[in-house]
Amino acid sequence: MFIVDDMMTRHPHTLNPDHTLDDAHRLMRAERFRHLPIVDDDERLLGLVTQRDVLSAQASSLGKTTNGDHQIHTPLSHFIDKQLFTVDPGASLRAAALTMLERKIGCLPVVKHQRLVGIITDSDFVAIASTLLEIQEESEPVEEGE
Repeated sequence: MFIVDDMMTRHPHTLNPDHTLDDAHRLMRAERFRHLPIVDDDERLLGLVTQRDVLSAQASSLGKTTNGDHQIHTPLSHFIDKQLFTVDPGASLRAAALTMLERKIGCLPVVKHQRLVGIITDSDFVAIASTLLEIQEESEPVEEGE
């Protein structure tokens, strides 16, 4: 049985709640990912900011906070989704995939002893599926005429 620990991205990029949505946007764009865990100084997971959060703040023509700053310059603590689903590194990949499908979410932060140790995303599952399909194709006999 494959477990989350076998396929997760270890030590994902993170920011702290004092960083801004603009910081998140720059990091996501530079590193080409869509999910950014927000952690405290002890690497405890506080929440998650997604590319959708960043795009919503940028697109909002009413994107002002009470002090007049644009939302993109507001600390992440105002945006993080604290209603998180997480997974243990020892959980089965199948269980993680089913959780993501049922909840319609694009990632699961991987938490051990209340600390972020990794992340597994829908892109990871596409890579897994691609590898499995490749293995299947290699194991199937080639018919004549192909």
